[in-house]
Amino acid sequence: MRDQRRAYLCGLAAVLLWSTVASAFKITLRYMDYAELLLWASGTSTGALGVLLVAQGKVGQLLRSRPADYARSLVLGALNPLLYYLILFKAYQLLPAQEAQALNYTWALTLTWLSIPLLGQRIGQRDWVAGLVCYAGVLVIATRGEVWTLRFSDPFGVALALGSTVIWAFYWIYNIRDRRDPVVRLFLNFALSLPLAFGCVLLLGPGRIPAWPGLLGAAYIGLFEMGITYVLWQRALRYAENTAKVGNLIFVSPFCSLVLIHFALGEAIRWATLAGLALIVAGLLYQQRGPRAHSTRRP
Repeated sequence: MRDQRRAYLCGLAAVLLWSTVASAFKITLRYMDYAELLLWASGTSTGALGVLLVAQGKVGQLLRSRPADYARSLVLGALNPLLYYLILFKAYQLLPAQEAQALNYTWALTLTWLSIPLLGQRIGQRDWVAGLVCYAGVLVIATRGEVWTLRFSDPFGVALALGSTVIWAFYWIYNIRDRRDPVVRLFLNFALSLPLAFGCVLLLGPGRIPAWPGLLGAAYIGLFEMGITYVLWQRALRYAENTAKVGNLIFVSPFCSLVLIHFALGEAIRWATLAGLALIVAGLLYQQRGPRAHSTRRP
């Protein structure tokens, strides 16, 4: 059933929720380690997706999963949420929120480059131009405007933020071949990654029960970044009469996020962040207007 109005409502709800998570990451990381945040947020998301699975009457589909489905979910779950968020949360621990969220936003461009060897897609002139523009923006943000010095604000943090986009692109590419119901797929991915996340806490975390503000923040992230918001976004695309118009809503998210970062975290938004983010979004929009543009949808 197509309903553009409902598509816009679901899309805007998803975008606004995603706009809050950069601030939520930084606030929650004040109370717990990045590995602990991965575990508690993933656990919350798994529970929420399980409730949604029951409410939608899809438990039968889950029970009919084959061993190959479990194996695929284990691999996908190791990519997302495990590796993706472990790397991303560490980047947020090292960088100001405005820098980490802007750099992570280049995931759509990373997807383009990895689609060449993994999906056999060709890259055109528009993709090259978009890449130059986007990574010029990355350079402006990473050097805080001092491009000529090539001195990065935090080289390891920048590498992690950009590295998370590679993990996300791998996840997206392998995910598009999975024809299972999205909620069933996400639930299994998250559920099977939980023991791995627990292992990460044992290896990397302090091994304690975090303070309640941290647990509350992790629950928020688990609900509105990792799980439910993906379902909202998929509904928006399913209802859409014009998926391109709905997909373009995602470009609103980083600018809304900067406003929240300023007021919720008290970060002074640097001109370099705004300029770099404007370049990244301009490059992505230019790429999306091409005849073979990649989708902006997040699986």
